[in-house]
Amino acid sequence: MDLGSGGSGGEALARALSGSGLPERLALASRSIAGRLVFTTSFGLEDQALTHAIFSAGLDVHIEIVTLDTGRLFPETYDLWEQTEERYQRRINAVSPDRGAVEALVNRQGINGFRHSVKARKACCDIRKVEPLGRALAGAAGWITGLRAEQSAFRAAVPLAVSDEGYGLIKINPLADWSRQDLARYVTDNAVPYNPLHDRGYPSIGCAPCTRAVRLGEPERAGRWWWEQEAKKECGLHLVPTHEPQERPHDQLA
Repeated sequence: MDLGSGGSGGEALARALSGSGLPERLALASRSIAGRLVFTTSFGLEDQALTHAIFSAGLDVHIEIVTLDTGRLFPETYDLWEQTEERYQRRINAVSPDRGAVEALVNRQGINGFRHSVKARKACCDIRKVEPLGRALAGAAGWITGLRAEQSAFRAAVPLAVSDEGYGLIKINPLADWSRQDLARYVTDNAVPYNPLHDRGYPSIGCAPCTRAVRLGEPERAGRWWWEQEAKKECGLHLVPTHEPQERPHDQLA
């Protein structure tokens, strides 16, 4: 099955992935998509599960693993990055924001100026995450992510695979139908290294100044940009995961 990177390829792959286990889903994606596949990890629990599955099955021959180093990550995240490389004896390549753009941003809005307004926060996400992602995905035919439908109301409709018109590739979400319990079981059963912040009430971990622990009863992503009151809070990396008309990456930087 050669799905290429457009048309109904995402829907066809989603149907093919349904009912398979994680290694099988990743292997099928690597066989089905002609061209470069990129998995972007932020070292969260989902991404650690995917990293383990990719490395354990030798799929890193077909799937490139990269991370967006925003420069504002938790120390625990950097430690886990090193621990993960030591565990699997592989390098995880970094894509960093443009230095000049970061310097201009900080000089303009202050070191933590992203808290002053939603517009300012979106500008920070754009420079530190969205633009580097565009470089990471340049020329790729497929993008593998750790999105799960259970993570938030905005992500409730996320499919196993979808044709992403914004980036011009097929986006694969192998954990889309996994619960938090499924994920925790997989990580425990396979002794996958994970961020200790998960044990301190951080189910979703991003940049350090933009993430707090969640309170009892809050959704998993409630700790991200907690000072904002928007119902939909995303950094701009992921477009609307439904069949609705999609916005371009730089039009949706929430």
